[in-house]
Amino acid sequence: MTLDQYTYVFAIGTMFAMLDAYNNGANDVANAWATSVSSRSISYRQAMIFGTIFEMLGAITVGARTAETIKNGIIPNSAFHGNAGVQMLAFTCALAAASSWVMWCTRHSAHVSSTYSLISAVAGVGVATVGASQVQWGWNNGKGLGAIFAGLGMAPVISAGFAATIFMLIKLVVHMRKNPVPWAVYTSPFFFLIAGTICTLSIVYKGSPKLGLNKKPSWYVAAVTMGTGGGVALLAAIFFVPFVHAKVVKKDYTVKWWMFILGPLLLTRPAPADADRATVPNYAVVQEEQGELSSIQSPESVGEYDAKKVETGDGPSTSAGEENEKKLAAFESTQSTYKELMAQGERRLHSRLMTKRGPLGWAMRTLRDNPMGAGQLYELHNIRILAKRIPAMIVCGALYGLHYDIHAAQTGIAGTPEGERMQRVYANAEKYPNEVEHTYSFVQILTACTASFAHGANDIGNSVGPWAVIYAAWSTGSAAASKAPVPVWQLAVLSATISLGLVTYGYNIMKVMGNKITYHSPSRGCSMEMGAAITVLLFSQFSLPVSTSMCITGATVGVGLCNGTLKAVNFQRVGLLLLSWIATIPIAGTLGGVLMGLFINAPHFA
Repeated sequence: MTLDQYTYVFAIGTMFAMLDAYNNGANDVANAWATSVSSRSISYRQAMIFGTIFEMLGAITVGARTAETIKNGIIPNSAFHGNAGVQMLAFTCALAAASSWVMWCTRHSAHVSSTYSLISAVAGVGVATVGASQVQWGWNNGKGLGAIFAGLGMAPVISAGFAATIFMLIKLVVHMRKNPVPWAVYTSPFFFLIAGTICTLSIVYKGSPKLGLNKKPSWYVAAVTMGTGGGVALLAAIFFVPFVHAKVVKKDYTVKWWMFILGPLLLTRPAPADADRATVPNYAVVQEEQGELSSIQSPESVGEYDAKKVETGDGPSTSAGEENEKKLAAFESTQSTYKELMAQGERRLHSRLMTKRGPLGWAMRTLRDNPMGAGQLYELHNIRILAKRIPAMIVCGALYGLHYDIHAAQTGIAGTPEGERMQRVYANAEKYPNEVEHTYSFVQILTACTASFAHGANDIGNSVGPWAVIYAAWSTGSAAASKAPVPVWQLAVLSATISLGLVTYGYNIMKVMGNKITYHSPSRGCSMEMGAAITVLLFSQFSLPVSTSMCITGATVGVGLCNGTLKAVNFQRVGLLLLSWIATIPIAGTLGGVLMGLFINAPHFA
């Protein structure tokens, strides 16, 4: 029967579960999509759309398995002695502690793992509730804290290995060729095969609980997985290869996006006589300097790429770095202070936003034209101003991230220590022709969706595990009910909340990831995402919660090191990430334990 006397606990737990899911989207999912946005394979807005779709698909179809570990693997049900009220309170405190810590970190652009934040909070609550002896500190058949925290050290390293292996394969097969463009086009179905197989494997082998696919025999799993991956590769060979061949090999600027349906007919389609340059996007990393835009560019064409290789040899280009250092040295005499430079960069962004049409432009102009007046907030004239500012502030809060300049924030402002550091990092990364990178941008879209699906399958367990315990205990009045399967509606609600966090606040984490760690491009980005996706699915198959953020960060470092020098990776940012990951464990655990200890031992009337 329903525990009506504890409905308020269920309501508070629901609120913190949704806050935890929101933070998961703003922190973890933002990091997962930072690779694709940093590589310019997709825009920030497109990442929002794809992220929403595939997060929900992953969460609803295969997301319940990891939730079981957080629900019952850390604090055994027997420790609650059948007291459903105490069990509800315990997991509510865990959600409150974890969500508060991750929210604070997200606000200050400190990337942390929401997975390990919640696990640490649950452990702290367990100590306060039933004592340290009842918490599963060991392996516990892969469900205890020992198994979970083992992933803290293993996941980034394993992910780095997978990603580096994939990128070195691309580098050896394509990038090191004298004429890499045809090699990139004709080998693309193989990489579609890898990406398609990973995505299929996550659905079939892990299996949706309702479909029971994970109970099928091994030959069935292998046949369906390889068959689907092979089908994706075949479709790529029939439709994608002729389409990209016409665009980047024939340099046919008349080819439109919808012409991929023509398939092999494009191979015989004559190119215009004046087709001398492929019309593909520029995937360069752009840095905004004082009053102008300068770019650390990837070569715009194969010809420029070959010329640069003649000048600098086969290794990473250092002339760009020397040039930028000279510019900075010449500029030092007129340089402003660090705070002034940061303020100028923010003002430039805001001035561009004010010129836009639509709700955000209106909101930014409203805030500019209606500053707060003299006196206290409750003065009549300030109340009138607030009536105009509050709607504008709400609109800005909802839409600001969609127009945020992620790349300018990642590369830093010229003249600041961060800007100089990033220029040195980019100077040590070899740049590849845009025609080649364009081919892999399509592969990266598929790998990005795969990574998002894997995140929905794995990290939805963070919020839904404790919330499922609270709901089951409240609705049935039994502590043992927490072993029941997670309802699909809970998975759907929290996956939607994760997407909301990504859309509205993900930019605050994305700006300190991606290009902030190493130089990104589509060929690098798809390698990072495939390496991270393989690692997440591998750990989730053994019911081990692992942070997607840790996997993608490890993969980023692994691919960055493939440049052949440590200087191509911003190890200061990597060190800060490691510090925040490690600090999360004691802080979240202490917060959860203190909250639970206060509530469960609070003085009260008999």
